Amino acid sequence: MNHWTRLSVEFANQRNYLDELFKIYPTIPEGIRDIDEERWANIEKCFNGRDNINLITQLLKLKLFPIKDSYVAYLKRDRGALERNPNTISRLCGRLYEMGLDKIFEKCSEAKETNRQIGPLFKRWLSSGALGIRPIGLEEFQQTDRNAVLDASDADMKRWCAINLNYSRDKGLDFVARFNKRYVIGEAKFFTDFGGHQNAQFADAISTITDKSVKAITVAILDGVLYIKAILKCIKILRINTPIIIY
Repeated sequence: MNHWTRLSVEFANQRNYLDELFKIYPTIPEGIRDIDEERWANIEKCFNGRDNINLITQLLKLKLFPIKDSYVAYLKRDRGALERNPNTISRLCGRLYEMGLDKIFEKCSEAKETNRQIGPLFKRWLSSGALGIRPIGLEEFQQTDRNAVLDASDADMKRWCAINLNYSRDKGLDFVARFNKRYVIGEAKFFTDFGGHQNAQFADAISTITDKSVKAITVAILDGVLYIKAILKCIKILRINTPIIIY
């Protein structure tokens, strides 16, 4: 196992890992989502009048649809499908009428899930100067060869690394830096649980750090449940001799 990975596993299992991690990822739930009063009045009118098509149409305009259903995303992208698929609309509306207006309002106004808020938090932590170097913009980063952390969008980082470091993956980057005239690039991910999207994210990070064509040191800055020894879900992969680190 890589030296830094070993230190990460030991830190997560022997010290106040979660307390320290909260300094980087302060995932505090947001307040409830606002729903426009006029739009909600239209929803109530359609609900009480059992106007199925318009009820679904109004609910699709909200940021959060009140029920999880595999067909909702299709309806959002093709509103003409509402008229062409009466059985699907009746099925969805049946669930809505069973829920009632109070429950529909509650579901539509739920706060964002915390795991959807953590994307920008790593860069915010970097911007605080926590690494001892305050990030600088792209122009300044290119004009010097001193130690520096790049402050740019994921897309701009990817573009710069493609041109200068032979980075070819179709993925944005969270971290681009230069230390002792050597470049370091990588991704930062916080895993709140195992399964589905989280597993795909883990595999994605591993693909980045095992890309031998990149003219830079590649790192994956990973945090969360993957370090729990009792589960051992990712320990076999963590044994590869590549730098997977926590702070």
